[in-house]
Amino acid sequence: MYRPELLCPAGDRERLEAAIRFGADAVYLGGTSFGMRQGAPNFDAAALCEAVSLAHSKGVKVYLTVNTLPRTDEMERLPAFVAEAVRAGVDAMIIADLGVFDVVRHLAPEMPVHMSTQTGIVNAAAANFLYKLGVRRVVLARELSLEEIRAIRQSIPEDMEIEVFVHGAMCVSFSGRCLLSAYFTDRDANRGACAQPCRWKYSLVEEKRPDTPMPIRETPEGTYILNARDLCMIDHIRELREAGVSSFKIEGRAKSAYYVATVTGAYRMALDWYLAHPKGEPMPAWIREEVFKVSHRRYCTGFFFSHPNACQYYDNSGYIASCDVVGVVDRCEGGRVYATQRGRFFEGDTLEIAAPLREPVCVTVQDLQNGEGERVETANHAMMALSFACEGNFPAGSLLRRQSADDEAREIV
Repeated sequence: MYRPELLCPAGDRERLEAAIRFGADAVYLGGTSFGMRQGAPNFDAAALCEAVSLAHSKGVKVYLTVNTLPRTDEMERLPAFVAEAVRAGVDAMIIADLGVFDVVRHLAPEMPVHMSTQTGIVNAAAANFLYKLGVRRVVLARELSLEEIRAIRQSIPEDMEIEVFVHGAMCVSFSGRCLLSAYFTDRDANRGACAQPCRWKYSLVEEKRPDTPMPIRETPEGTYILNARDLCMIDHIRELREAGVSSFKIEGRAKSAYYVATVTGAYRMALDWYLAHPKGEPMPAWIREEVFKVSHRRYCTGFFFSHPNACQYYDNSGYIASCDVVGVVDRCEGGRVYATQRGRFFEGDTLEIAAPLREPVCVTVQDLQNGEGERVETANHAMMALSFACEGNFPAGSLLRRQSADDEAREIV
């Protein structure tokens, strides 16, 4: 039984460390240009070298996104960018544009290339053509069903890998090639500057009555007609592997370190459970529960089971979360947890401590102290040092979180 790769997002150094700590096999990240997430901090040349060194020291691979669709004047900066990537020692580049691909193959012929989902690969013929050019991994279009993925797997060379998104935000446009953002805001989604107009509320306006917007659905508030749910395939690890998926990819380079840690940990444990229980024993419910403890839109299974209408959610574009992160563990010693505050909490509160690759533990905050060892009733200063009495040993980077009032049924449509 082969072991699928868990590929996780890293928008900056903190998120990189979270992904590594919570079980990523590989991370994907962006440089200061040519990446589809301009809003994330990303990595300059020096930071990229440090990131690769850290990841490799932990046995984790690093894939660099070069997946925008650059214009001619931007291409002039590409050779220097490629040279920086080679010096840093990245394990592969994720590329969408054939011109970029040609430049990389010329300047760095030994660099592995993964063709991005934005290439729009939906059949074996396209994958086989790219294989002839030297590509050894394709990130398939998100619009494919599991059966279509299975058919592609059976019709491509054995040493060509298939990567698919299994969790995170989805785009209403085919393979993420959206023109709405550039049209409405002059921010080009295909060059990493998407303003997310698919999340806006829309009404219908008749030309001769511009001051009388009409709701597209039977509600006076209008409708979020383009708004997509988030993808979640944690219940379908077995089906993904049996379809021939080599790499399970989590979306989220613009998401928080808490999000990256929690979702990475959930899929790491789900994958490990599946590999350790090939006869199909049910996964513990608490592992699945983890994906609901981050900020997310309502979940669905995307196009994998051929019901794309379920991907859209028309009522609102808001986020849901059943937990708030309130601190990060620095160390445990002398029967106390020492942590750095991320959100307000009080003496007597019940918190969960989520450590990598283990079930969360509930604790009651007792003998809460600030960084000077003084008793306090509340942790209410951003990034303050604090400690409280707690038996148990939790590694640095473990998360302190509190149940929030924002809760929902745990459905994935």
